Amino acid sequence: MQEIHVFYILAGFCAIFLAEALYLLFSAAGSGRDKVNRRMRISDPDVSRQQVMVELRRERGLTASGEIPGRLAWLGQLIVQCGLTIGLPRLVALCLAAGLIAAGLVFNLTHDLTKTLLALPAGMFLLPLVVLRSMRRRRQDRFGLQFPEAIELIVRSLKAGHPVPVAMAMVAREMADPIGTEFGLMADEVTYGSDLVSALVNMQGRVGQEDLPLFVTAVSIQSTTGGNLREILQGLTDVIRQRIKMRRKIRSISAEGRISAIFLTAMPVMLFLALNLISPRYYGAVWGKPLTTYGLIGAVTWLGLGNAMMKKMVSFKF
Repeated sequence: MQEIHVFYILAGFCAIFLAEALYLLFSAAGSGRDKVNRRMRISDPDVSRQQVMVELRRERGLTASGEIPGRLAWLGQLIVQCGLTIGLPRLVALCLAAGLIAAGLVFNLTHDLTKTLLALPAGMFLLPLVVLRSMRRRRQDRFGLQFPEAIELIVRSLKAGHPVPVAMAMVAREMADPIGTEFGLMADEVTYGSDLVSALVNMQGRVGQEDLPLFVTAVSIQSTTGGNLREILQGLTDVIRQRIKMRRKIRSISAEGRISAIFLTAMPVMLFLALNLISPRYYGAVWGKPLTTYGLIGAVTWLGLGNAMMKKMVSFKF
């Protein structure tokens, strides 16, 4: 073994150790920050809870009164349910940058002005829309996993003799995001004049998680007809945990179909990239012809229809 080989081996070990050190550093810092929700981080003794509530609403894209702007309400609701805190101007700037990058890549690859003009709106609207929907789904999944624990915390607080608003405010102080900030906003709304049911309905609109209407309905019925809320919420916790268990069971059963869809989608792309890498001139004779463009459009369309059908086959509603 030559000295240069020893140097390469030691350099590889150093790179591995450096990557592990950076991972442990940032993961430890991130885990510490996740224990405190955003509402608690921006709270200050010199700032009133009402100002904190208004700031949280505005950075989520809501009005100062907590309403979604009237224009493009569906897009505003999607942004709110994503939990973004960058503000609307920065989001518009990011969408514009994504469109320009997509148009630049298409122009460099094809040198076709028509395709470049088509790529600009696709990068500005379609790509951000897909990303926002994915962020909303991940946030709702995190909220759903935290939800049974939050209800159990409310039940324990009710057993200790606390009133219902105080028991729900405990979630805002004890739990991380996203559920901590959402319950904190709900508690602040109750503090500054809103009734409990209206505040819960507003939280349901901000989150959009499918188990949350069960909780809102239970509290609403108990507030109008009476009853033991502690027993109702304890039963609701069991129901939500069973629903989570059923979702995970369905996901494990449908894993084969999802993996098949991913493999069948990725295989043509990987084959195309491999052929271009091995033989860059393999597609040179037909790449610029109109018939090739039509064929690619047809292939992508059929691939999308196949993915939609497979998604329908592995998606279950209960």
